[in-house]
Amino acid sequence: MLTATPAGARDLLRHRPFLFFLSSRSLSRFSSQIGAVAIGWQIYELTGSAFELGMVGLVQFLPTALLVFVAGHAADRFERKRVVQACQIAEALTALFLAGSTFAGTISEIQIFAATFVLGIAGAFESPATAALLPLIAPQGSLQRATAISSGAAQVATITGPALGGFVYALMPSAPYAVMMVFWLFGALLTGGIGRLQQAAPKNGEVSDDLFAGVTFVRSNPAILGTISLDLFAVLFGGVTALLPIYARDILQTGPLGLGILRAAPAVGALLMTMVLARHTINRRVGMRMFQAVIVFGVATVVFALSHWMWLSALALAVLGAADTISVVIRFSLVQLATPDEMRGRVGAVNFLFINASNQLGQFESGVTAALLGAVPSAVLGGVATVAVALLWMKLFPTLRDVEKLE
Repeated sequence: MLTATPAGARDLLRHRPFLFFLSSRSLSRFSSQIGAVAIGWQIYELTGSAFELGMVGLVQFLPTALLVFVAGHAADRFERKRVVQACQIAEALTALFLAGSTFAGTISEIQIFAATFVLGIAGAFESPATAALLPLIAPQGSLQRATAISSGAAQVATITGPALGGFVYALMPSAPYAVMMVFWLFGALLTGGIGRLQQAAPKNGEVSDDLFAGVTFVRSNPAILGTISLDLFAVLFGGVTALLPIYARDILQTGPLGLGILRAAPAVGALLMTMVLARHTINRRVGMRMFQAVIVFGVATVVFALSHWMWLSALALAVLGAADTISVVIRFSLVQLATPDEMRGRVGAVNFLFINASNQLGQFESGVTAALLGAVPSAVLGGVATVAVALLWMKLFPTLRDVEKLE
């Protein structure tokens, strides 16, 4: 039920639909992060190729690029929690396939890529539907705080997921996939427990070109266009996630457990930052704060790239995660608050396309650049490019830079 005044963090955690949403989203994130460690390490173990490692990101991104408009339309046309449930069940079945094939010793590179493609399809539908659910669940005036708490809970899963995934993989390569299956199934059950939500019905007279209404809406709003495109180009160049197996094995000389720690480090920083944002929302100069956070993200990337010490590498990744959280909370809140409910699925799908392009095409870009130049030059170049993009976008999108408040 919506309230007249913004809910505090404790009130949100006592709000049953939000609590179920929070738990389900966290379990999905937990499974995804375990999968990122297991799939990345397994591919690198099978091939020893930085290029093949980067291909994982490309394979996962392709379904998003192909299905973005259909997925957004589905999130606006059908009951959003049912869309999320169907995706979680499909992901659980895919994890079951990976677990069985790995346990039987028949897993191949092609099978891993095929499973990754299926996970990409499910994610393409799940993400815009999930994003469009939160504004319906969060009490009025509390979206920024709800976003921070949701992000923080997901980061808890992100912290424990990679570390546990690396540890369990070291014991038995099939075990991480079995854990993913269980968590996705529990997530589907929790999604069903959210309850009925008042989702806006599509307006009469909508036709097939409404599939692209999200693109039209984004293009007509400079602040939203600047927000989404900033994430695309900054993280496209600055992402180092794809290179972590190389850093773990060849530069920092650690194993799967060390890889799990490196993958968890950004989430540690993100969690600490979300604890701050859950209590103290950003109430002024939010546009400038977002640009500053992206610049810190780029600088931390350069520090990580040049580090040969595990402690410094983990610290740089933690700072990177904290800075990214500030940017994520501002971006998500700005986009959702500026979008009518009946269009949130389609606008969210466009946003998800840009996010996936930055994360997964960034993974592909990092793998290719590392194959050509080496891991360290690739990561340094990416961090410098991120800072340059932030400075350029401040000039190109003054409306976004000058945004003062969100709610």
